[in-house]
Amino acid sequence: MDDLVLLDVADGVATVTLNRPGAMNALSTALRARLYAVMKQVDADNDVRAVVLTGAGERAFTAGLDLKELGSQAGALGSANARGADENPVKAIELCRKPVIGAINGVAITGGFEVALACDILIASENARFADTHARVGVMPGWGLSQKLSRLIGISRAKELSLSGNFIDAATAERWGLVNRVVPAGDLLATARKLAADIASADAGFIAAYKKLIDDGFARPFGEAMTLEHERSSAANRAVTPEAVEARRAAVQAWGRSQ
Repeated sequence: MDDLVLLDVADGVATVTLNRPGAMNALSTALRARLYAVMKQVDADNDVRAVVLTGAGERAFTAGLDLKELGSQAGALGSANARGADENPVKAIELCRKPVIGAINGVAITGGFEVALACDILIASENARFADTHARVGVMPGWGLSQKLSRLIGISRAKELSLSGNFIDAATAERWGLVNRVVPAGDLLATARKLAADIASADAGFIAAYKKLIDDGFARPFGEAMTLEHERSSAANRAVTPEAVEARRAAVQAWGRSQ
């Protein structure tokens, strides 16, 4: 059997590919377990400093939970509320301390939409489409979609998507602020990997700490988040010497000129 999740590491960037193209990369029990193992491996690998997550083929990033499996196995519906990272792909992605860029190559539907929202940054192919069909399937979201989506695109737009089950195309997703940018299908992986390489060129420990600060603050009210930033910033910056800043000054200036 083909590997359900492919892993390729090059130049500090791990490319993780959901690999069930014949089933629209549906999140079967076996695929979710494999994704957990791969994300653990990537998180522990010091040679990996950024991750690109995508789907095999051009039809689907992932169509979400495998509905055939859900309809044929007693108790399988519990997957929609699984808390363990070996069953919940959102948790599997979130356990990775390195930045994860979602390269959305096709449809991201329902649970697949939730997987996309677990990524830190989203870049979409012009073929990408997004839909929340929980209301059509009759299963409540359990991986965060009902809360994350409204925070990203606003409550009215989130209700429009979730209560209708309608699809939106990549251009609309970009206009609504759901994805960072839309690129031609042939440029998707190269664009995502280039951004991942830019991130990977910075200090890995600092990037991990900065990602955690952003995520932890976003989960709190604004005032509490500002207090959190002050606490962590004060503690971290006390350890930074003028010599260290001076040593990096030329590199920072060169980086700016290259942009």
